[in-house]
Amino acid sequence: MSAVVRARWAVGVFAVVAVVLALYAVGSGDYPMSIPAVLRTLTGGGSAAEAFVVTEIRLPRVVTGLFAGAALALSGAVFQSVVRNPLGSPDVLGFTQGSSTGALLAIVVVGGGTATVAGGAVLGGLATGAAIHPLAWRAGGYGNRLVLIGIGVAGILTGVITYLLTRAQIIDAARAVLWLTGSLDGRGWGNALVVGAAVCVAGPAVLACGRPLRALELGDDPATALGVRVGAVRFGALTGAVLLAAAAAAAAGPVAFVALTAPQLARRLTRAPGPNLLPSLFLGAALLTAADVAGQRAVPDHQIPAGVVTGLLGGGYLIWFLARRTRRA
Repeated sequence: MSAVVRARWAVGVFAVVAVVLALYAVGSGDYPMSIPAVLRTLTGGGSAAEAFVVTEIRLPRVVTGLFAGAALALSGAVFQSVVRNPLGSPDVLGFTQGSSTGALLAIVVVGGGTATVAGGAVLGGLATGAAIHPLAWRAGGYGNRLVLIGIGVAGILTGVITYLLTRAQIIDAARAVLWLTGSLDGRGWGNALVVGAAVCVAGPAVLACGRPLRALELGDDPATALGVRVGAVRFGALTGAVLLAAAAAAAAGPVAFVALTAPQLARRLTRAPGPNLLPSLFLGAALLTAADVAGQRAVPDHQIPAGVVTGLLGGGYLIWFLARRTRRA
């Protein structure tokens, strides 16, 4: 089976898994519903109670998780392709910390509501990208500088986040800590709209960069020889990736490791060269939805935030990956 065929099969399988997990998540809970009952309710059937539970309580949370997971995975795939490093992701390079800083400023300084916090997260992520990109932009070696500068910025912003927490009132600090864990609990249609709009607007533009990004992985000079406008493609793809990561953080908080693990798992499962943008997108949606379902069911009468679940699983994957690389070396 060729790499292209495997990639297409992987996209189909990941999409089906994401949809099945979403339907299961909508139907499970204190008011259990079967998948056929969920489908019947979504198509206009079902009782008034079922319609309320599905459309007003559970579906916004699930849709937010699907879009946020897709946005994080697509963003991570772009970063890993541009920097040519499997550890490149918004979590590591400081962009997630930028969104967190913007959200905390909205909570602690402004005292704003959900919309203000979401706006602060998006602006914080974009501002971080606007600050890092010029510092890393020079002829040659862009990926290495981006990694080093991003790690440095992430350290600085982590200190800023800690300082803001120490200066916050008790109520604001508790609210900020809850947001920083990365959770889908209580998410409504407004959150789904924020990250859904980013995926629908920036997603197609990023996906259109798939072929040029594959050429960029060979290096700037070979890509230029193949007719790729290196600077324009890199700038456009990274701008879209930063917007996606910022919107995901605005909707669900700084969920860890989805942007790091989903693209790598997609590459391993498809065994196809290039950034594997579309497989990563659907796999990321499935991963975050599965993490949210696991967090709701792992401990009886207690919900574990999705960000905690992805952190535990992603941290284990990172340890395994580094140990494997060390053995190879």
